Amino acid sequence: METEVLAAAQEIDFSMWALFLRATFIVKVVMIMLIVASVWVWAVYIQKLMQFRQARAETSVFDEAFWSGEPLDELYAKINGAPKTANERIFVSAMTEWERSHRNDGGLIAGAQARIDRAMDVAIAKERGALTSGLTFLATTGSTGPFIGLFGTVWGIKHAFEEIAIQQNTNLAVVAPGIAEALLATGLGLLAAIPAVVFFNQLNRDADKITGEYEAFADEFATILSRQLDAA
Repeated sequence: METEVLAAAQEIDFSMWALFLRATFIVKVVMIMLIVASVWVWAVYIQKLMQFRQARAETSVFDEAFWSGEPLDELYAKINGAPKTANERIFVSAMTEWERSHRNDGGLIAGAQARIDRAMDVAIAKERGALTSGLTFLATTGSTGPFIGLFGTVWGIKHAFEEIAIQQNTNLAVVAPGIAEALLATGLGLLAAIPAVVFFNQLNRDADKITGEYEAFADEFATILSRQLDAA
């Protein structure tokens, strides 16, 4: 009897595709969701790596132009029409407020420094929002992926017990396929969740570093403008 059971179990296809095809509709839906989520996690990660690399390169180029000694008014005139990078947008927001703070007689409206600082803060907040867009999906996948997979596992085990009850048989050939299908759902959940958590932590840290560079530039620029305001 034992030999017959082992022979029957060996004839069962336990490949991932076969397990997917044998799974119930609910478990198939769970598996598809987790596979799509896993692919999307990697897509977000790659896209963010490219975005962050470009942001660092753009910061380096703008810093070189900003500290080249070129008058700020001339630099502002060059990029005011179409600022393309984050630093340019922060710079333009400050210079725009600087110009608006001048009266027709050339004097400055009171509170110019505070308004310029707020304008740059708003610009920085927008840039950080662009840097962190998509990270919410990584955080959500990392926290819910295992539980979605666990739901598929519970449903698969439920189906396995139903098969046992229907066939009135608890041998390996009856139990193994259902258990394997159920565990595959948990595996897919972890496959989506683990990279999502790792990528979220890395990208969030990188976004903080880049935002810190924006804030450092804003502080340096605010110091320059403050010096000119005091001189005026």
